[in-house]
Amino acid sequence: MGGGSQQTVPGEPDSGKAKGVYTWEEVQSHCSRNDQWLVIDRKVYNITQWAKRHPGGFRVIGHYAGEDATEAFTAFHPDLKFAQKFLKPLLIGELAATEPSQDRDKNAALVQDFETLRDQVEKKGLFRARPLFFFLHLSHIILLEALPWLIVSMWGTGWILTLLCSVLLATAQSQAGWLQHDFGHLSVFKKSTWNHLVHKFVIGHLKGASANWWNHRHFQHHAKPNIFTKDPDINMLNVFVLGQTQPVEASGTKRIFLISSNIHTVQLLNTPSLPLFYFYMQIMKTMISRRDWVDLAWSLSYYFRFFSCYIPLYGVFGSLALMFFVRFLESHWFVWVTQMNHIPMDINHEKHRDWLTMQLQSTCNIEQSFFNDWFSGHLNFQIEHHLFPTMPRHNYHLVAQQVRALCEKHGIPYRVKTLWRGFADIVTSLKSSGNLWLDAYLHK
Repeated sequence: MGGGSQQTVPGEPDSGKAKGVYTWEEVQSHCSRNDQWLVIDRKVYNITQWAKRHPGGFRVIGHYAGEDATEAFTAFHPDLKFAQKFLKPLLIGELAATEPSQDRDKNAALVQDFETLRDQVEKKGLFRARPLFFFLHLSHIILLEALPWLIVSMWGTGWILTLLCSVLLATAQSQAGWLQHDFGHLSVFKKSTWNHLVHKFVIGHLKGASANWWNHRHFQHHAKPNIFTKDPDINMLNVFVLGQTQPVEASGTKRIFLISSNIHTVQLLNTPSLPLFYFYMQIMKTMISRRDWVDLAWSLSYYFRFFSCYIPLYGVFGSLALMFFVRFLESHWFVWVTQMNHIPMDINHEKHRDWLTMQLQSTCNIEQSFFNDWFSGHLNFQIEHHLFPTMPRHNYHLVAQQVRALCEKHGIPYRVKTLWRGFADIVTSLKSSGNLWLDAYLHK
């Protein structure tokens, strides 16, 4: 049980074992893959074995090993009482009375103010979804899926109609991506079971991807956004460099593919393209390795439906070309929208910041408008989404002013851009990263 004293903590349920009293230094020493402790509300838990069974994946919970995970635990679990049942067998003690509630010199006042804000938001009912909103959104996706088939069935498969068909299908795919995101974050139904079921339908049958694959990667991104080795969204496989830190650190190796003076141009061309082969291989690898045949069945149902509809019209090779062209269009939409909030922001190593500071330094917002809300799936409110990941997206704008006021109180920048400025900042950021790498590489 580490170096903690073996004192029984008053008030704890008697599990037959004495509970320890620990310092932050002792907790922080248990942060390896095979030895993981964390703290929630001053209680110390040994999650070493539980991490392997964690529904969100072992990595997302492992990213908080040796740390205070109170804010992350609260943010990710809509039903805290239910989640806390799984914690009871993992309890090994609590922090010593002389230890602060926050680790690593975090601002206690800021943490308390954010907790107060969350309580106020919950009392206002902003975590309650409007089912009609999501029903109408799903309906317009199904319409966008059906309309292209009807068009080419009735009027032929000429180039213009095929291009129109591709745009409509790519729009349906993008909007389905935003909708699966809602269900994946458990932000629609009160019961997680219903969220998981509809999530599998939307991401599996409407998009042909794996719910488990998405959960495993996306929750890591939310837990530690823009943090090297912890956020898979910035894992560039030693091919690209991002931010201001990585280019300088990577300049000493020739593993980086891009070495010309036009490094930023090549990065720009490759990043939005979302390498499709790698994408599909990761999906299949995740599903097969987990033996998740349910996810596989949902995913295959998309391809069965798509090819059943379009092979009679375009043939095998024509329908394959259509599918990949739709994916090409959708991947640009997806990556430009999601990365305009993150790539231009701070990308760095772990700094052990509090929840509010960590999320605000890695995210920014895009101005609100009806088009921006629809086009981005309300991820133009990326700040509010990252702070409250289980909040229904139609309520982001209702809490935005309170979040901005809290940030102003504590001197934390709250950045809002136009849509075009967000796109342009991706280019500027990649260009800056490329120039930093090239400059450091040439002068070493």
